[in-house]
Amino acid sequence: MRFHTRKWVKPEDLNPNGTLFGGKLLAWIDEELALYSIIQLENSKIVTKHMSEINFRSSARQGDIIEIGIDVVKFGNSSLTLQCEVRNIMTRDTIITIDSITMVSLGDDGKPKAHGKTKIEFVNDRLQR
Repeated sequence: MRFHTRKWVKPEDLNPNGTLFGGKLLAWIDEELALYSIIQLENSKIVTKHMSEINFRSSARQGDIIEIGIDVVKFGNSSLTLQCEVRNIMTRDTIITIDSITMVSLGDDGKPKAHGKTKIEFVNDRLQR
């Protein structure tokens, strides 16, 4: 799993229990998945189609730093299926896992659009073409 983004848990991110609000965490995850998919599929029109079971395993408190990890599960015709893990850098605990998230590439008409990608590309891959 590649961990791409770190977030600092601030007071406005907390629930009444004083721990990281799950909705805030899911918003951070969805944004990171969208950014990752936009870069991989080279299309700024990306939507989240599906998320499998979301497994909250631990939490974070104010001042903790968390990191969001993403792995590609598979490339579809117009989709990209990912998995995600978020962990607390301070405690090393896994906060959340999501086994399957489907992101879909859209055309200008708002309908699914084939992307032609079959593998993860890195900046060096694109510079060589």
